[in-house]
Amino acid sequence: MSFWEALDALVDGAEIVVDRPRGSHHPDFPAFVYERDYGYLKGTTSADGEGIDVWIGSDPCRRVTGALCTVDLAKRDAELKILVGCTAADCAVIRRFYRTPLSAVRMLRRRPDNR
Repeated sequence: MSFWEALDALVDGAEIVVDRPRGSHHPDFPAFVYERDYGYLKGTTSADGEGIDVWIGSDPCRRVTGALCTVDLAKRDAELKILVGCTAADCAVIRRFYRTPLSAVRMLRRRPDNR
């Protein structure tokens, strides 16, 4: 099973719960606005003990289109976040969300031919 197939299995086997809809503010940092829907996969567990985080883009395909690896020095943690239905424009918006002095992000984009 490939990395992308494993992510597909996680997303296909879980309900996506959007707890921070587009336009909402981050609960701890009100200056940060979610420009895309953000939530988690119900019934999964991430490194922080919560559900695996998911960004939902504008492409209605609802297919895994990428993943983010984030490092937050303020919280002293690192996480994986799944991108679902994210276009190149969505990815640019999401990447901007993580541009802070104490965070770093690496985005992995799924090639169209990757299963």
